[in-house]
Amino acid sequence: MKLLDGSELAGFVKERQAKQVRNLRQSWDTFPRLAIIVANDNPVIDTYVRLKEAYGADILIDVVIHKVDQAKVADLISQLNQDASVHGIVLQLPLADTSETDALIALIDPAKDVDGLGPNAEYVSATATAIDWLLAGYNVTLRDRQIAIVGNGRLVGAPLAKLWLKAGLQVTVYDSTTVDLQAQLRNADIIVTATGVPGLIRSTMIAPSATVVDAGTASEDGVIVGDIADDVRERQDLKITPHRGGVGPLTITALFDNVITAARKTVATED
Repeated sequence: MKLLDGSELAGFVKERQAKQVRNLRQSWDTFPRLAIIVANDNPVIDTYVRLKEAYGADILIDVVIHKVDQAKVADLISQLNQDASVHGIVLQLPLADTSETDALIALIDPAKDVDGLGPNAEYVSATATAIDWLLAGYNVTLRDRQIAIVGNGRLVGAPLAKLWLKAGLQVTVYDSTTVDLQAQLRNADIIVTATGVPGLIRSTMIAPSATVVDAGTASEDGVIVGDIADDVRERQDLKITPHRGGVGPLTITALFDNVITAARKTVATED
């Protein structure tokens, strides 16, 4: 088994980011700032917000958390859009009322939509970027490979499919309507799963020597778990993300890369 350790790759990028932020602060008097809006009481959300706060502190990016009722989110986004000191805005998902997700995300200024989820965002989805970085970092060839994406959600499946299809890769997306998922996945060289259904992907679904990226997140008894069943991790022929430290660390890294880019753009605009 070859573990695809996103934490290791994130560490290299983090060093570069810290230098970029110091340059912005010292040479350009620009202090990158990320605003995170939280409108849902959810343990998984709380965990990821804490990780983002800690990462921002490590590279000297200000991270401001706004905990509000969902009814106040639209007004808050409007205020943050107009605040020149804020370079990036993240609406932490899922919302309590998911029916408003599209409308609220669309309100974020495309130049500040560092999660890359809005219809006109200037940035690629942080999670899609992270998975792309992860596979490139471990020299996993995507060209001329059969790629399966399980789950077509806003955060992972949909933006990743868009990114890879645009690059001309052979991508098939599977969702809850797929008939006989096991038979379909057995043809895949690379599987990315992001359904939030614990244990969905079992060993019998995966071809020999495949590459498996588990980007699913769910909470079981307060513990974050992925889509991959335990029997998958018993196999020695796979390239696979670990229980922890796979896609998550690089997603945060990619998010802050977008924040830094947004801050640098404001410097260029002022020039």
